[in-house]
Amino acid sequence: MRPISVLKTVFLVYLILFSPVFGQPNQTEQSILRSRASAEDEKPTVIIVAGAAGIEKYEAVFTKCVQNWQQAALQANAKSIVIGLDEGSDDQKILRQTLKNEPNKTGAALWLVMIGHGTFDGRTAKFNLRGPDFSSEDLAEWLKPFKRPVIIINTTSSSAPFLSNLSGNNRIVITATKSGYELNYTRFGQYLADSIIESQADLDKDGQTSLLEAFLSASNRVAQFYSSQGRLATEHALLDDNGDGLGTPADWFRGIRPVKKAAENTSLDGYRAHQFCLVRSENENKMPPQLRAKRDLLELEVLKLRDSKESFSEEEYLKKLEKMLCEMAQIYEQIENSGKISQ
Repeated sequence: MRPISVLKTVFLVYLILFSPVFGQPNQTEQSILRSRASAEDEKPTVIIVAGAAGIEKYEAVFTKCVQNWQQAALQANAKSIVIGLDEGSDDQKILRQTLKNEPNKTGAALWLVMIGHGTFDGRTAKFNLRGPDFSSEDLAEWLKPFKRPVIIINTTSSSAPFLSNLSGNNRIVITATKSGYELNYTRFGQYLADSIIESQADLDKDGQTSLLEAFLSASNRVAQFYSSQGRLATEHALLDDNGDGLGTPADWFRGIRPVKKAAENTSLDGYRAHQFCLVRSENENKMPPQLRAKRDLLELEVLKLRDSKESFSEEEYLKKLEKMLCEMAQIYEQIENSGKISQ
């Protein structure tokens, strides 16, 4: 084995044994990752929906958020679609048609980013547009045909019901609030838009910022804002990527490592979100999709083994772990030998 592969294997051992602690992968997650191997020539789509600003100071903030997401999409070589900047347009109709035009069965992710204000009347949460608003139930209906990975990010006040209504297999949902009753203007959206393009948000220093890292970084900046102002926080972002519709807050993590356990030992959110990077590192981008998918599946298997560690003797556990890590090292060896990734 070449020295660089040995170093990568050592790093993987450290990463897996001492860093992220995620839930056990299920069959759905494994099939999702397999589908990603077929997306070699497909590009993600980023749909950015800018809602009604209401007053001038919000208009500037929302415009900057849109620009940051556009910049990230450009860096990712993704298809970017912006809705909501044209006066007098029926933005709800445009969004519905845009979603209808998107392929619903592909390995490439669909990112839907919602920037603006939201409302909640005790029963229904809505996103405010120029023209007719739309509810979480409306969006759930429009997204029903999609079998591809879908990432839904609602950065508005009162956005929490979107998480419970849109959660599902092959989906990641992020909301700026933990309740529909968190009605005040949210700062999470602007911090998330910053984090998605900032290298400082790369918490594990692998050269790219995952969706999980952007979520954690933005949430931390929200907490710092309210603390520095001596104010009670009126927004608490949630992330859901295991389909249970509950969501996990950022304060359950230290770095990218969850340090709390969900009720009844159910899996925490975070693992799938850490697999998705809109702007990949140069080396990750050059990796053949088939090898990336194989590596991701092996990482899932290692996590599954680690979660069931108590079922094995120490010797059995280490033997199984060594076999999997060697397979990972062989994948990196294949990549290096083919000249796909620079050393």
